[in-house]
Amino acid sequence: MLLGSLVAAAALVGGLAWLSGHTSISSERSLMLYCAAGSQKAVEPAIKQYRQEYGVAVEVQYGGSGTLLSSLKASGAGDLYLGADQTYIQLAQSQGLLAEVLPLARMMPVIVVRRDNTSIATLEDLLKPGLRVAMGNPEAASIGRTVRQALEPSGQWEPLRRHVQDHGVFKPTVSDIANDVAIGAIDAGIVWDSTVGQYEQLKAVHVPILEAAVQEMSIAVLKSSRQPTAALTFMRYLGARDRGLKHFKAAGFSPVDGDAWAVRPVLKFFCGAVNLRAVDSVVKAFETREGVKIETLYNGCGMLTGTMQTMGPASANFPDVYMACDRYYLDNVRDWFQEDVDISDADIVIAVPKGNTSIKSLADLARPGVRLAVGQPEQCTIGALTRTLLQKEGMEEAVMKNVVVQAPSSAMLVPAVTTKSVDAAIAYRTDTIAEGGRIDLVRIDSPHAKAVQPLSISRSSANKHLARRFFNAITAARENFEAAGFNFRYKEKDAKPQAATAPKE
Repeated sequence: MLLGSLVAAAALVGGLAWLSGHTSISSERSLMLYCAAGSQKAVEPAIKQYRQEYGVAVEVQYGGSGTLLSSLKASGAGDLYLGADQTYIQLAQSQGLLAEVLPLARMMPVIVVRRDNTSIATLEDLLKPGLRVAMGNPEAASIGRTVRQALEPSGQWEPLRRHVQDHGVFKPTVSDIANDVAIGAIDAGIVWDSTVGQYEQLKAVHVPILEAAVQEMSIAVLKSSRQPTAALTFMRYLGARDRGLKHFKAAGFSPVDGDAWAVRPVLKFFCGAVNLRAVDSVVKAFETREGVKIETLYNGCGMLTGTMQTMGPASANFPDVYMACDRYYLDNVRDWFQEDVDISDADIVIAVPKGNTSIKSLADLARPGVRLAVGQPEQCTIGALTRTLLQKEGMEEAVMKNVVVQAPSSAMLVPAVTTKSVDAAIAYRTDTIAEGGRIDLVRIDSPHAKAVQPLSISRSSANKHLARRFFNAITAARENFEAAGFNFRYKEKDAKPQAATAPKE
C-alpha cells in the first residue's frame, strides 16, 4: 500500500514536471527590478509568465530612468535595473553600480498626437502659438534627455524648451506624456516610437532629426544584488527571443536578436591548450555566477580547427567561443567567427634541464649530438610557430635534424626536459613555470618567438549575448594571465560589438 502511494506520488511529481516542461529555478526570495516606465507594457506580461513557469516573483518599481537611478543609489538594494537608454546605463556603470548588461530593444523619439490631428508634421509645428506640448523632464526621464541631446547641436532645443515651459508641461515619464495626449489634456508631445503603438487613439509623426537619435534599451544586474545568479537567470529570460522579447515585440518595440531561452544554457568553448592555466578558473567562476554550463575543449589548435572544419559551423557542437593559441589558427577558420581581439601573448623559449649551460642560443640547437623536442606542426600551434621561427631565422634544416621528439602540445614537451630525455625543447614559457625548479630558460632573440592569443565569438552561435558576457569575463582576467606567465595585451578600447544587437524581424 505504502509502495503504491510512493509510486503514485512519484508519478504525480513526474507528471507535473512533464506538464510544465521546465527545469526548476532556485530563488530564496523575490527579485527587485527598477524599471523604466515606458517598458511597462512589455515587462509586466513577461514577469507574469516567468512566475507562472518557474514560481519566481519579481517586484517592480516603475519610473523615469534618472529617478530610478537616484532611488537605487540611495537604497543600496535591489537586483536589476532596466534603463530606457544607453546613457543611463553608461552613467550607472561609471558610478560602479552595474555588473552584467543585456540589450533588449531599440527605439527612437517621435512626435505624438491624437489620430485626428493633421496640423503637426514638423518639429517647428510644435512652436505654434498656443499649442500645448508635453516633454520628458531631461533630468528625470530618458526621453527628455535624449531629445535635448538630439536638438542642442542645431539650436532647436532652447526654443522648444521655452515653448514647453510657457505653454506645456515637463513630465517625469514617457507614459505620462502619452496619457496626457491621449485624453486631450495636451496637443502633442515627444515619446518613444514604441510607446505610440500602445495607444489606439495616438499616432506618431516622424521627423529626421529625432529618427537619428536611436537608443538601445538594456537591463543590468546590480552589483548590490544578493542573489546575482537568480537575477541573471531572469535577465536572460527577459532577453530571450522566445520568451521576454516576444512581449517587447507585441508592445511595439524593435527587439534585438536575443539568445534562445534555456534555464541552464550550454556554451561550447574551444580553447588552445596553452591558455588553460589562465582561463580555467575564469570558466568555473562564470559557470557558478551565471548558473550555466560551459563545455570546454582544451587541445592543440591544429586538432581544434580540424574538428571545426570536419563538423562545419551549422553543427550543434560547433564552438560558441574560440580562443586560439596563436592568431595563425584563428585565421584558418576566420570566416566562421566575428571580429576578434588579442587577449595576450606568450614567449617562445628554449627549455633546458636545470644547470645546463651548453645551450645559449637557437644556433646551439644545431650542434651535432643535441637531442631536441619540438611541437608537431600539424597538430599544435607551438609546432607550427617553431617551424616558422626556424624558417625565418634560416635554421630549419640545421636544427630539425636534431629533433628526437615531436609532441602534440607545448605542455607535453616539458616532461621530456625534466626527465632529461632530451637536451632542450622549444616551448611556451607559460608551460615551464610550474617546473621552474628543474628547468632553465634560454630567451630566443627573434621577433617570431612569440604567440598571440585572440578571442572571438562564432557567427553561428545561438547564445551570442551569453558568449559576450563570457568574453567580457576573460578580458577582465588580467591577473590570471599574468600569474600564468602571459603578457596581457587586451585594452578596453579594443572591444568590438560582437554580440548581434540588430533588430530581429
